[in-house]
Amino acid sequence: MRLGNADLHIVSDGLAWMDGGGHFGLVPKVLWEKVVQADELNRVPMALNCLLVVSEGQRILVDTGFGDKLSSKERQIWSIAGESRLVGDLRRLGFAPEDIEVVINTHLHFDHCGGNTVLRFGKVSDRCHEVVPTFPRAEYWIQRLEWADARYPNERTRATYLAENFVPLEEREQLHLLYGDTRVTSEVRCIVTRGHTRAHQSVVIESGGEAAIYLGDLASWAILMERLAWVSAFDVEPLETIETKRRIRDWALEKNALLIFEHDSRVQMGYLREDEGKYRVEAV
Repeated sequence: MRLGNADLHIVSDGLAWMDGGGHFGLVPKVLWEKVVQADELNRVPMALNCLLVVSEGQRILVDTGFGDKLSSKERQIWSIAGESRLVGDLRRLGFAPEDIEVVINTHLHFDHCGGNTVLRFGKVSDRCHEVVPTFPRAEYWIQRLEWADARYPNERTRATYLAENFVPLEEREQLHLLYGDTRVTSEVRCIVTRGHTRAHQSVVIESGGEAAIYLGDLASWAILMERLAWVSAFDVEPLETIETKRRIRDWALEKNALLIFEHDSRVQMGYLREDEGKYRVEAV
């Protein structure tokens, strides 16, 4: 869609299935199942909605999904089918990996940055592989504190930060670390939205009097913006998440901003509406 002078494209890395309790945290299943039905394994469908922004001639990709480095066991766990899902979607829009100039990672959990890198055959033999950036000409923009947390994870976060998804960016000199809120173009900026991780960032697009925000895992489902107290079980700072959502909610209402949801399998984007203190997302 067109937002002022910028072009926004939802590009998909497919669909995965994840435990519903992970998405909705302390919210009882009897409540969240009114939003989305779980399968026999208590899993719900999780979209992998990435965002391509074309602004002032810059081609900017936000998040990269799971990518194609998964083992057959991991594919089975997440029920992910198909190869080159994100790259294939980009090609359908007419963009090759070489065309992407900036990749912004909201954070470095494996379902948001797995597509940063791809396996290539090594030089020693066809049985050796090396991991290289998927987008060979791009700078990868990551918050400095997020990078530190990913490089030195703790017991809780170790399973979500996989070095092969981001260390090769540094090795290939394609890493660009950010120190807080940072402007990409005059229309696009990264803002720190703390809570899910200590330095999670969202991406704001403002052009021609219109506004949008790609929320990442600040609120990966629309219902999480409608109800502040609904917080993912994966958030490392849940109380910070609530306050960050409150701030973004008030900004979105003031700006009539388009909200873009990364994991919602029903609502990719919508506008927040308020009526007598109750909030709902009006889907686009």
